[in-house]
Amino acid sequence: MTATAGLRTGRVRVLVVDDEPALTDVLSVAVEEAGWQACPALDGHSALELARGCAPHAVVLDGMLPDLDGLQVLRRLRFENPKLPVLMLTARDALEHRLDGLEAGADDYVTKPSSLEEVVLRLRGLLRRAAAGQARTDVRERALGDLVLTEETREVHRAGVPVRLTAKEFDLLSLLMGHPRQVLSKAQILDHVWRGSFDGGGNLVEVYISSLRRKIDRGRAPLIHTVRGLGYAIRPVEDGR
Repeated sequence: MTATAGLRTGRVRVLVVDDEPALTDVLSVAVEEAGWQACPALDGHSALELARGCAPHAVVLDGMLPDLDGLQVLRRLRFENPKLPVLMLTARDALEHRLDGLEAGADDYVTKPSSLEEVVLRLRGLLRRAAAGQARTDVRERALGDLVLTEETREVHRAGVPVRLTAKEFDLLSLLMGHPRQVLSKAQILDHVWRGSFDGGGNLVEVYISSLRRKIDRGRAPLIHTVRGLGYAIRPVEDGR
């Protein structure tokens, strides 16, 4: 399961890293009581190994560890998962130490001693922002000039106006928009949209291209073009072709 999948389903794992066993235990209990799963580690090497196994959705990381410096662990975690939310803990409250952590990739900072409630609240905020960011990136859009196609919702708009398409019309347009300016033959279109299941389907492609043009290009500068003897291509208006 990916980290973002866990965010969506609520099965959130939090890697808790601190060299004080008592504090690690307390933080783990707080994480569990918040409804998440705690993955505790007492040093940097164990944390990195555990991170690869449990695939955490967030990390609570002590800035001072007995083997690796907390910033080293942070940089390695960031290298393997640039979007992993990391909350740093430190007993040092000097500004330069906080700035070092943030520069290394920490998302937030809590100075020890701190209340468990604050740690949980900070974590909850980091997870909420991570989930919101994933929701935005999950919506895949393709745009060509003023034509916008959204894969997840199977919606199409031109100049902000909804365009109602059948399932196959949408699949055909998605194929064309996935290969802007590229000429696709009838055989390629049949293979991708109809999985080659129609014999003599060239006329079928022509019918659907004609239908798409009526819906997409009617009353506007044309985007869908016929390349005689070769196939079809979709091009932005500014191409002038």
